[in-house]
Amino acid sequence: MYHHSANAARAVAGTTTGVLDPTPEGSGTVLFFQRCTWCGTTMYHRLLCPVCRGSDLRTERSEGIGTVRHSSVLHRNTPAARNVSLVEMAEGFILRGRVMGPPVGVHSGDRVRLSTAQDPVRGEPVFQLLDEPYGAWT
Repeated sequence: MYHHSANAARAVAGTTTGVLDPTPEGSGTVLFFQRCTWCGTTMYHRLLCPVCRGSDLRTERSEGIGTVRHSSVLHRNTPAARNVSLVEMAEGFILRGRVMGPPVGVHSGDRVRLSTAQDPVRGEPVFQLLDEPYGAWT
């Protein structure tokens, strides 16, 4: 069981490990992830490598392109339905975020791109669909 305490390791001020940061020119959002220098495993927002348990992690910038692996529609604590998706990024790490659009229109296998928007309440990344959803058969 995890318990937050004063003994827990804290991020050093000014680091950008596993966070969303605005770009200097203000043109969008940048996603940073970590890569283990020992085994090369990519991960998002971790203190230790999940494969080799190494603590020597290098921060890198993501391209922002990924694929939806799982999507759920939630009706809890919001006036309207919203989706929560697990997105596998091109670099190989998986993170949780929200995909813009109708919640029932997001499916596993959909390609997404990191949006300029950011979820103000949860601080999670927001993605937009790259491919238009298929319309009804005509």
